Formats: sequence, C-alpha cells, structure tokens
Amino acid sequence: MLRTLIKELVRQIVSRITEGGGGEEGTEEGEGRKIVVLKSGAEPKGEIDMRVIGLFSTVNEENVAEIFSGLLYLNEMNVREKDEEKRKDINFYVSTYGGSADDMFALYDLMKEVQDTSDIVTIGMGKVMSAGVPILAAGTKGKRKIGKNCRVMIHSVAAGNQGELSHMVNELEEMKNIQEMYIKCLVADSNLTEFQLRTMLERGVNVYLTAEEAVKYGIADIIV
Repeated sequence: MLRTLIKELVRQIVSRITEGGGGEEGTEEGEGRKIVVLKSGAEPKGEIDMRVIGLFSTVNEENVAEIFSGLLYLNEMNVREKDEEKRKDINFYVSTYGGSADDMFALYDLMKEVQDTSDIVTIGMGKVMSAGVPILAAGTKGKRKIGKNCRVMIHSVAAGNQGELSHMVNELEEMKNIQEMYIKCLVADSNLTEFQLRTMLERGVNVYLTAEEAVKYGIADIIV
C-alpha cells in the first residue's frame, strides 16, 4: 500500500519537475508552522547544491504530507542520477515537541523507503521530543546529528478517551499496540535495549536526555 502511494506521489512530483523546471526555493507557511524545501535544479556553476527539508512544528497530518512531497522530490533527483557516486544526501532538520504517533509512523516508513536510494542526514536542533525521537533516530546510521544544546525527551504514549467501558478498553489495547510499535522502532534504530527503553517508559514521567546522552544511546551519532 505504501509503495503504491509513493509511486503515485513520485509520478505527480516528476510531472511538476517536467512542467516547472528546478532551481527554486520553496517555502510554505501556515499558522504555527513553516516547512522549507530547498530544491536544486539547473544551477549556475559554483552555486551550492542544498538538499534540505525541515520540520519545525508539530508532527501532524498536514505537516507530514508536506514533508512527504519534499522527501520524494529530493529522492527523485537521486533516482534520476545514474552515477551512484554523484547522488547527494538529503538533510532533514528536526525541531519538534512531538505530535501524532500515526503520522510519525507514516513519515518513519517513508524515510526507510527513501533510504533505499538516498541517505538521510537527520539533524536535531533545539528540541526533539516524543514522536520526534524516532524520526531523528530513523536517519542513516553514522550520519545522524544533534545540536549540542538540543533536548531530547522520551515518554510513554498518552491519550484520552470517554464513552462506554467496552470502547475504552478497546482503545486502551490500541494504545498499548502503539507503544509497542514505538519501542520496536527505537530499539531497531538506537543502542537502547528493549529492557532499557521499557524501564524509561515505565517511570511514567518525561525522560529528558542531553545531546551527549542521545549519542550514547545511539539516537544520534554526531554532536554539532
């Protein structure tokens, strides 16, 4: 299903590239958010080729949809480059308090798909919290960066519900499933063991990490 969606989005992006050319800087703004994609096309000789996207707001459906377009656009540029040595990394700046787990998992899966062709350099700046942590950790291992003053925060899944008891029990089970998915992703992309991560989450409070601790636990690789 995800591959089908990606193929359709790529088709649309390729169509836009063909119609509109390249070399433009795209900025989309809205209330409380700013997503930036710096796109390179036919550039004057000597000009810096920047392939950058950023998330500087909440992880939600609208923001993730825009990041999807940016990632797919920049990845398509590498797909079209037949010489693998000339393919360029995608730099993904992340600064977020978190947001929707569902939308985070959608972005996480796309990042893993894109890495079949392009390395993604994730750079955590300022704060990387909650749903933002797996996104930072999902970058290409060895290339994940974090600002020396960046704060990282991990906590257990939180949600609210009301209604009939059977409905609430059902939703609670789904929250447990989401937490298991969160644990599975972080364990796969970091040095944390499942036991270590569960111990952190079971404290029932926000667990804050420094940049040094984030590198120690393998959530990032390099302090900048």
